[in-house]
Amino acid sequence: MLLSIASLFLAFAHTQVAIGATAVGNSTNPIIDLGYAKYQGFVDPTSGNTQFLGIRYAAAPVGNLRWRAPQTPAKTSGILQANAQPPQCFNAGAGLENVTPFRNPNPFAPARRSEPVGKRDIIPTVSSEDCLHLNVYSPGILDPNANKLPVVVWIHGGGYMAGNASEFNGDDLITDAEGGVVVVIIQYRLGVFGFLPGTQVQEGGDLNAGLLDQHFALQWVHKHITKFGGDPTKVTIWGESAGAGSVLQHIVAQDGKTNPPLFRAGISSSLYLPPQYNFNDPIAEDLYSEVVSLTGCTSATNTLNCLRGLNDGLLQGANVNISESVFFGTFVFVPVVDGTFIVRRPSESLKMGRVNGEAVLAVTNAFEGTLFVNLSTAGFVQSNNYAAQLFPELGNQQIQAAAAQYASVGTPINQAIGIMGESIFICPTYYLLMAFEGRGFKGEFAIPPGEHGQDVAYYFFSQNPNGVPGFSNPVFDKSFAESFLNFAMSLNPNVKVGIADATPHWDVWRNANGVAAVGDGVEMLFNMTAAGAPVIQPITTSSSLLERCNFWESVTAMTAQ
Repeated sequence: MLLSIASLFLAFAHTQVAIGATAVGNSTNPIIDLGYAKYQGFVDPTSGNTQFLGIRYAAAPVGNLRWRAPQTPAKTSGILQANAQPPQCFNAGAGLENVTPFRNPNPFAPARRSEPVGKRDIIPTVSSEDCLHLNVYSPGILDPNANKLPVVVWIHGGGYMAGNASEFNGDDLITDAEGGVVVVIIQYRLGVFGFLPGTQVQEGGDLNAGLLDQHFALQWVHKHITKFGGDPTKVTIWGESAGAGSVLQHIVAQDGKTNPPLFRAGISSSLYLPPQYNFNDPIAEDLYSEVVSLTGCTSATNTLNCLRGLNDGLLQGANVNISESVFFGTFVFVPVVDGTFIVRRPSESLKMGRVNGEAVLAVTNAFEGTLFVNLSTAGFVQSNNYAAQLFPELGNQQIQAAAAQYASVGTPINQAIGIMGESIFICPTYYLLMAFEGRGFKGEFAIPPGEHGQDVAYYFFSQNPNGVPGFSNPVFDKSFAESFLNFAMSLNPNVKVGIADATPHWDVWRNANGVAAVGDGVEMLFNMTAAGAPVIQPITTSSSLLERCNFWESVTAMTAQ
């Protein structure tokens, strides 16, 4: 998994009486009436902020609702306590193999089991299919009559296979914003539960269930966030890794015509855009067939109904088994082009300007690829073979061209790291920026070693021991974190809420003529000197990097991005 799982915690509140849709009871234990349920929150004694943990935003996606769009929860009587983290959705990990199964005549054949997955594969966790919950954090004591604040909706990462809401404390972002935002942290179906592809799912259910969960959560925010002190017209969606990839998916969702608009801005931290095949691509159909085979549903008259009838442990066993049987560092159950919610490949929609939202802030890390490359292969990896394993639909000509792009980028293992990091994380970020020409800001996080995911602890600071990140410099830590929240509040990181923010003027990222080979973009570098001093300064985007991105953009039809 990309992200660690934080321990669950409990807070206590006392039951009060709710009236209408306002926060009532006493000031430290407010009650919100959502129509389908009443939830009682609490004021955290450490932060002083109001928290509502574990609010159900959709019905449990079980039984016949497995692989269907989320549904409105059934009405619940009484008052529900929103004082404990929700169970996480079922998690799985990344691939562990040195080759992809998708270049074989019989995908998965080397790893296929002789009998269906059984109870031995059930991993004891605090996981549940009934996981469509969210957490809301409001600054201070909730006052229904106060001015409504901008809203940040955080979408967790984890390769669309892992992660949960409990890893992230919304109070951190409220602190970064100096009390200027309401924070919502959502969960969504993951892995085989959220992203099972194939024609059978398209005909008998709903594709991209995990994305539809996120969309449903954003609709929930649009409808209910005023009750928590938020302004539904000032929503920013923000995510890291697959969470940032999810931000991209919503930017291009519904052909860029989502109505009413559910957010005005997007923030991507390490945008993740893996191959996003058509739902009926041979690779997508192979995945569906493997799930059917591993769960013993092959002989069923209706395989999707058979899969819906399985216990969740059996399906989770297949989820874990398949996720580990693919190329190292890749994630197998990810969004597909479904023709309705995601109309076409994201890079196509971006190039056409079919986007939702008014502005974007995009930050990448210096070495995004390192975490996802098997460093033990340093003695024999070759860039052409690496590209072929990463993108199994590339032709020989494109494979050799990809290798040529990285021929001068150090050792073969460094070339592999460059291919992974740039093709899937960094270059798609520039595609996004070009779609928001004159309305996007670009940053780079490079605190050594500058690897994927290391930036998160600088804005969710409570993830660190004693709340102090690895580079403990108050000026840097405050400036980096506040830049995101400045943007969320005003769509401009130059409009600052704190006088200690040392980030200089941050220009919008521009790319002359819309050609990726032109290196005239200005972005903000967040780094440190060898002596430990903060470095926050504008830099010009590398022209050689943009030339490599221009290559990757030219082959997106074959990389399925």
